[in-house]
Amino acid sequence: MFGSKSNNSPMANKNLATTPSASINTLVKGTVVEGTVVSENDIRIDGTIKGTLNCNAKVIIGPTGYIDGQVRCTNAVIEGRFTGTLQVAELLSVRETAEISGEIATGKLVVQSGAVFNVSCAMDSSGMVRNMNMTNTAKPNASVPQNAGEKAKQAVG
Repeated sequence: MFGSKSNNSPMANKNLATTPSASINTLVKGTVVEGTVVSENDIRIDGTIKGTLNCNAKVIIGPTGYIDGQVRCTNAVIEGRFTGTLQVAELLSVRETAEISGEIATGKLVVQSGAVFNVSCAMDSSGMVRNMNMTNTAKPNASVPQNAGEKAKQAVG
């Protein structure tokens, strides 16, 4: 009873290691990260990221989550807020509580009724986005035509 040093219980013999695909990173509400975040596994954002997120798996922006910047990922589910440039290689799912503005490139897109979706969106006919130039995220002012300055010069001169 007390002298036995071997542990034959079923839990003692189980391998408790988790596989990388079963891991999920979480940024909790109230946490703010500024800079670059890189993740090989799924990541859930309930806090705030201001910067760049590169993820080789799924990005989930929870209802309290907010990202302002650039995101590259395989799949994404957005329930919170996103502003910036988003590249999703496969499926982007925008839930009814989401508020999104910026530029999006995705293979497939699902937008639920009630979502605020103010974006320019590019989709690949194969359902897979390979690459997107994310260096220039500035957009021209939508209320002023790009050639308005030239037309004004011609009218005056």
